[in-house]
Amino acid sequence: MQRNPVGKMLLFGATGDLAQRMLLPSLYGLHADGLLPEGLTITGAARADHDDASYRDFAKAALDQFLPDDRAGEEAVGSFLERMFYHNVDLSDPGSFASLAEKVGDVSGGLAIFLSTAPSLFEPAIAGLHKVGLAGDTVRIGLEKPLGYDLASSKEINDAVAAVFPENRIFRIDHYLGKETVQNILALRFGNSFFEPVWNARGIDNVQITIAETVGLEERAGYYESAGALRDMVANHMLQLLALIAMEPPSHYDGTAIRDEKAKVIRSLRAIKPEETPQVTVTGQYADGAVKGAIVKSYGDELGKPSTTETFVAIKAHVDNWRWQGVPFYLRTGKRMAARRSEIAIQFKAVPHSMFAGRGGLLQPNMLIIRLQPEEYVQLLVMAKEPGLDREGVRLREVPLNLSLDAAFAGSRRRIAYERLLLDLIEGDQTLFVRRDEIEAQWTWIDAIRAGWAANDMKPKTYPSGSWGPSAAIALTERDGVTWQDD
Repeated sequence: MQRNPVGKMLLFGATGDLAQRMLLPSLYGLHADGLLPEGLTITGAARADHDDASYRDFAKAALDQFLPDDRAGEEAVGSFLERMFYHNVDLSDPGSFASLAEKVGDVSGGLAIFLSTAPSLFEPAIAGLHKVGLAGDTVRIGLEKPLGYDLASSKEINDAVAAVFPENRIFRIDHYLGKETVQNILALRFGNSFFEPVWNARGIDNVQITIAETVGLEERAGYYESAGALRDMVANHMLQLLALIAMEPPSHYDGTAIRDEKAKVIRSLRAIKPEETPQVTVTGQYADGAVKGAIVKSYGDELGKPSTTETFVAIKAHVDNWRWQGVPFYLRTGKRMAARRSEIAIQFKAVPHSMFAGRGGLLQPNMLIIRLQPEEYVQLLVMAKEPGLDREGVRLREVPLNLSLDAAFAGSRRRIAYERLLLDLIEGDQTLFVRRDEIEAQWTWIDAIRAGWAANDMKPKTYPSGSWGPSAAIALTERDGVTWQDD
């Protein structure tokens, strides 16, 4: 892929939590490793009152607090801060943009904009950038979620962006796609000959995708109350993971081929009809309980008022195409769960005949587990014979074959997901970003679920904090003879 790095970067939301925890440490990591273009300047923009000097102090404090341990104390921090500038801006005020453009200066050498804002501010932000010449042919824009709350609002945002930026200069960010283990799904599937023959309805019984968090609301109460688990996690991260697992082999490793195949999967998701919604979806909200030995409050108590917003959702989904016909995809995500875990579990079908049954040998179907966090590994559960003379029967046991990415690549630096995404934005590689048709296909599917909840007046079922969610989520899989992978 031909890279076309820009000479300047404009970082909106430069004093926010995302900037402090992720963006500034990621940009510093790229700088320290010599991966940022020489001379690249980074202008932070936000409503907070800073000048260049005080913002550099702010950025240094963020780096001191949030840099990974293997980066702390590096001498390159000083030279990184010399790249940093700051301008006060109010995205809702059209008058703010003229002075911003003056601060940024000449963009003929290329400008990458990172825009993270409330959906209501996308349109005025794009219009303001366009009016002052910060949206021309040399400018590309990265858009952080949420890109709307439903299909209609997503189209409105996409239309506003598309009126100024063509699709090849729009980079919609889903940070899960920047995770090393997520990209390894492609290597695992399409770089190994033994998976592809069984990676279909003939070889796979079911797929489970779990993103479980132990945290509650933290500082996100305002956003989360209006979004809920379905919009916050399923509408982006989980459907992107499903698409990577289910996609057809792309012809090339590039943004067009990969995103074409992902879009086909999302469009192939079977729409969930209102009358089916109670049988194939579960919605929940955490109650009082204990997480990691600490007593925690219910969602309503944390919020300070009663609420019907879901903090947990489980869904039985289907991809209606030849490869996946009849294979259920079970999706589950929630807050205040028993453990922090993001993983994909692929349950293969049982062998058609067991030659060991007459000798007492019990077989379990093989399972492939792709753990994304907190550890990163790929594990294949296979059957093996226990040592012994077998005079009282053959004893078989499930044994894990482990590939620990941390151990296998111990000499390689582990990157923050945003490092890759920010570098790709700077260099113009769209492969790991989400295209408009993917976003809108995701919202079409999500909106049908929400319509079903409304039609059936489904309210979240409570579950104890520190558990794996409502009991109805267990029933969702067990009536199909499937058990959630919770080990």
